[in-house]
Amino acid sequence: MTVQDEDHVPELNTSVPHSARVWNYWLGGKDNFAADREAGERVRQVFPAIVDNARAQRAFLGRAVRYLAADRGVRQFLDLGTGLPTADNTHEIAQSVAPESKVVYVDNDPLVLVHARALLASSPEGVTAYVDADVRDTDKVLAEARQVLDFDAPVAVLMLGILGNVPDYDEALSVVSRIVEALPSGSYLVVNDGTDSSDEISKGVSASTSAGGHAYALRTPAQLARYFEGLELEEPGLVPTTRWRREPDPGEAALDGHSGVARKP
Repeated sequence: MTVQDEDHVPELNTSVPHSARVWNYWLGGKDNFAADREAGERVRQVFPAIVDNARAQRAFLGRAVRYLAADRGVRQFLDLGTGLPTADNTHEIAQSVAPESKVVYVDNDPLVLVHARALLASSPEGVTAYVDADVRDTDKVLAEARQVLDFDAPVAVLMLGILGNVPDYDEALSVVSRIVEALPSGSYLVVNDGTDSSDEISKGVSASTSAGGHAYALRTPAQLARYFEGLELEEPGLVPTTRWRREPDPGEAALDGHSGVARKP
């Protein structure tokens, strides 16, 4: 279901690469076209680890949602900047643990809206909904989410690979703060983002922009840590994405991203 139903269905231009479809390609999804695959390969040439980074983020999503649903009893999830659906989406993971889970996806991309309507099917016991909104419009995001979620009970907010879309760091901090402020005690904030830890990832961001994507602001781990101010970080804290509640494989390369999960006291 969508919280806001739109009569207009946007036309898909398959000849021009689209950042959401490029990301879908890196994840091994099927909702992409030749232009997207070509753009994805151009980025991969200058930043070979982009596919590993994308898949590491997706794997973290699975671990975090499963942990919150199974170990912390969370039954409500607000996924901000969901992107194109692929395998193991938030609602699929949460509802595999607890079929009654409610999940609200938020994105402002018309292409994502088309796919969300078609693919984000809930379990019979639970609810899966989509909100068409920009994450920076926190009043709208929260108002629409409240039509589905009970903000008197814990909510897990997921912000994976989205905060770099807010180029001004102070504004990004403000967005997180306003969302967290609206949550009740016992809620959780889940963040994953790329870090400016290598020349390769910086070149990759530039290549993605020139290949039809958009500029993305990379930040330091210390800057990411500020998103969790006033919250209680779950073990093992804010760490490289592949190491969050997982033993890295021997010889596994360090990737350009950090992740953390924190509880609101």
